[in-house]
Amino acid sequence: MNYSYWEIKEWFSNVDYTVVGSGIVGLNCALRLKERFPNAKVLVLEKGLLPQGASTKNAGFACFGSVSEILSDLKKHSEEEVFDLIKKRWEGLELLRKILGDSNIDYQHHKGYELFQTPEFYESCVDHIPYLNLLLQPIFKEDVFSFSENTYRFENIHPNYIVNAFEGQIDTGKMMASLLHMTQQKGISILNNCEVKEFTEGADTVTIKTNTVSFNTRKLLIATNGFSGEIIDEEVKPARAQVVVTKPIPNLHIKGTFHLDEGYYYFRNIDDRILFGGGRNLNFETEETTEFGQTELVQDKLEELLKTTILPDTTFEIEQRWSGIMGVGNQKKAIVKSLSENVFCGVRLGGMGVAIGSLVGKELADLV
Repeated sequence: MNYSYWEIKEWFSNVDYTVVGSGIVGLNCALRLKERFPNAKVLVLEKGLLPQGASTKNAGFACFGSVSEILSDLKKHSEEEVFDLIKKRWEGLELLRKILGDSNIDYQHHKGYELFQTPEFYESCVDHIPYLNLLLQPIFKEDVFSFSENTYRFENIHPNYIVNAFEGQIDTGKMMASLLHMTQQKGISILNNCEVKEFTEGADTVTIKTNTVSFNTRKLLIATNGFSGEIIDEEVKPARAQVVVTKPIPNLHIKGTFHLDEGYYYFRNIDDRILFGGGRNLNFETEETTEFGQTELVQDKLEELLKTTILPDTTFEIEQRWSGIMGVGNQKKAIVKSLSENVFCGVRLGGMGVAIGSLVGKELADLV
């Protein structure tokens, strides 16, 4: 594309910091850079019309891990590592609420609930509640987990479920709109439909080649999470999550965030609707993709669980279907590091972008 003198001068000359990705990590990174370096020229590049990854395509859970998820993590990580993971997620959620304010993200505290399909698995998780509450006491100062009867009248599950007293929910559309507004108010430029194809590094500059323009920047910060494999070589695999949302349901009595099957299924109330996602565990290989879309296998399972478990006595229609791309790996800890003197990355959020995205963005900016 042929750019004018004015366009080159205003947007692509004397760029100090270029952030790739305008999701929750990228925008928080840009804001932190502007806070640290008020006179710097900060540019954000986004390959989509809207943030392309999972920032506006997730379920809006303000969560940090259900009992079964935490127990699963403890099989692969040390107790200290799991404690640090949960601490970072909680600090990230607190930071997000502090930066934007609860009203701007429509934060609601309806608690979180974990549902179980077998009594054996339920009993195993309940047996670990005292241990987990003790482990997390330094973070939350009181018990996190308890259990309750099935007051929401779900079917084909154990009659009791585990309650998370500190879990909430947000509107991620409002969250990202607020972040974008705040970023632009600070004088940070955001260019959409601008995809980074490659970059090369010189002594004190990085040359970025996009689908429309090439330019130089002093520092490059990569915040593309599940898409990071397209431009850097780190241990991050894409993980597609498929989501559906119903049409409004009169007198919907369900309120809260709900986890099923070790968190591989999750649902919540939003605007008198049920939003329901998950199912990538039905075929991990197929869902390890950066391609958006749905599969019949997952969609059929989501509809089946809606009919048989979540809304068994309620007539409903599905109004929308979509998917988001997360970044996962063998370790749950996010990758926040310098790749060279002038290139940095903050990726692999492990499906916890709402929780840790603000913190990872800040940590990424602080590497510079």
